[in-house]
Amino acid sequence: MLVDTQPATYQHMPASPEVRDQWVDSQLIGVLMDNVGPSLLAASVSMPVLVYLMAGEVNTAALVGWTLLMLGTLVYRYRLIGLYRLQYDHVDGPQRLAFVERYRWTWAAVALLWGGPVYLSYLQTSITTQFVCAVVVLGQGLLNLTGFSACLPVFRSYANSLTMSVLLAVVSLTAIHLDQPDVLQKGLLFGALIVVFWFLIMVAGARLHQVHRSSFELQFSNQELIDSLTLQTRASLRAVATKNRFLASAAHDLRQPVHALSLYADWLATEPEMAREIAPRILQSTRAINELFDSLFDLTRIDAGNYKVNLQHVDVEKLFADLQLQFEPVAQGKGLRLRTYTRPTVLWSDPVVLRRILGNLLSNALRHTHAGGVLLGLRHRDDMLVFEVWDTGVGIAREHQQAIFQEFFRVSQHQGTEDSLGLGLTIVSKLTSLMGYQLSLNSEANRGSVFRVLLPAFTQQEVGAGATAVDGQLRNGNSGN
Repeated sequence: MLVDTQPATYQHMPASPEVRDQWVDSQLIGVLMDNVGPSLLAASVSMPVLVYLMAGEVNTAALVGWTLLMLGTLVYRYRLIGLYRLQYDHVDGPQRLAFVERYRWTWAAVALLWGGPVYLSYLQTSITTQFVCAVVVLGQGLLNLTGFSACLPVFRSYANSLTMSVLLAVVSLTAIHLDQPDVLQKGLLFGALIVVFWFLIMVAGARLHQVHRSSFELQFSNQELIDSLTLQTRASLRAVATKNRFLASAAHDLRQPVHALSLYADWLATEPEMAREIAPRILQSTRAINELFDSLFDLTRIDAGNYKVNLQHVDVEKLFADLQLQFEPVAQGKGLRLRTYTRPTVLWSDPVVLRRILGNLLSNALRHTHAGGVLLGLRHRDDMLVFEVWDTGVGIAREHQQAIFQEFFRVSQHQGTEDSLGLGLTIVSKLTSLMGYQLSLNSEANRGSVFRVLLPAFTQQEVGAGATAVDGQLRNGNSGN
């Protein structure tokens, strides 16, 4: 199982313009749908008034047909509001945009129907009826400006359809009643007023839409700023916690070998004849201090980006022999068996980094294994080489398998962690990422663990000199051991 070995950095990534625009558009659609209800209510109230005024003055069949069409459209639009509340009110982005695109025709349809009262009443009813019809239609245009301008496509569709229906009604009725006095002048005047009204409402709608959009863009930017500040606060708290863990761990772990050195020095001063016995202990304490400082310095260099990689050919058999020579005394001291297996293989890697990775994994395995042994091996797979470190140690519970790669983390119930800062696996995870390798862990509490370092084929491509020996082996299809 591949594990995410890098702890969270809480780095805020600004949203792309596409994400911002989608969010803003979805919010504008929300404003549009919030205003559909009041517009339908206004239509439902004004329609009976118009029917009452026109009844007896206009063609009854035409009035009934217009009324039925309006009622059907209003009911359908009420149904759309319910559909939106159930399925789209709680989602953002493309779903809302798709909803509006699918049903935008309903705004155009109701706008066209509002030209009906003008067609039925203009030059055919009393002045009072014509005036009321004109006021209602004008009110629908102004209601469109305030209610639908949040969504510019819907606003333009409604405004254009309403203007076109009213203008066609005026032009057609003027042409029919040209025999009446002053009809042409009235028609031209009303047509000009309609065009001017349309122009003004389009300009005002575009500006009001920009106000809506700017408001939501500012809200989005403010939320991003809040998120960024929140993440930075978390990062600061994490840095403080890391510092506190470091101070506590360093104070504890460095005090032990330093205190031991002090005791050995006092012992040597009082009993010089014991130098042969004391010298190895002084050397052991000194090495412990050096190892702790080396771990801290390595971690600092990696985090600062100052860790230099020197790629060259690495003989795996020789590397394993050196590691066995280094760790065999530790294994024998604990009564453990340390084994290695590989076949002649040459890698393209940094020998120091690779030795550091495998050495830390071996050290960790030996530290947490009290019976049995530790196995270091190299397997050849298709397009990949895999280093494996097996142990029969205490294992790692599932809830700790992510945390063990964080700085200074040590499982409290594990024996053998008292002499460690808890940086070994952190350095392994950072070095594997630096080299382009992958790190995986399989473990079971009280059963042991296996760490794998996976070297993909692209990491074995020698820059400027073609493929290395191992790259050739990979392409030739080596079978796994």
